[in-house]
Amino acid sequence: MRYSYQTSNTCSTKIAFDLDGDVVHNVEFTGGCSGNLSAIQKLVDGFTVDRLVSELGGLKCGRRPTSCVDQLATAVKMAYSKPKQAE
Repeated sequence: MRYSYQTSNTCSTKIAFDLDGDVVHNVEFTGGCSGNLSAIQKLVDGFTVDRLVSELGGLKCGRRPTSCVDQLATAVKMAYSKPKQAE
């Protein structure tokens, strides 16, 4: 299922990604540092929710209270915890 998340306190403004069970795929950042975020998109493809949250959650960017990868961890955790709709 495809999810979208509006970021805050980061240079990127939005994150979109797919969740297949607990596996993250097709991460896309809107805005931000394109080189770094392009690398992140490739590196995290196939991560489980738990791995992504444990490895990237809580990372900060400079003096900001968060970072693009911390926002991704937040978004993925929120999407995964949403009740799944019956098909």
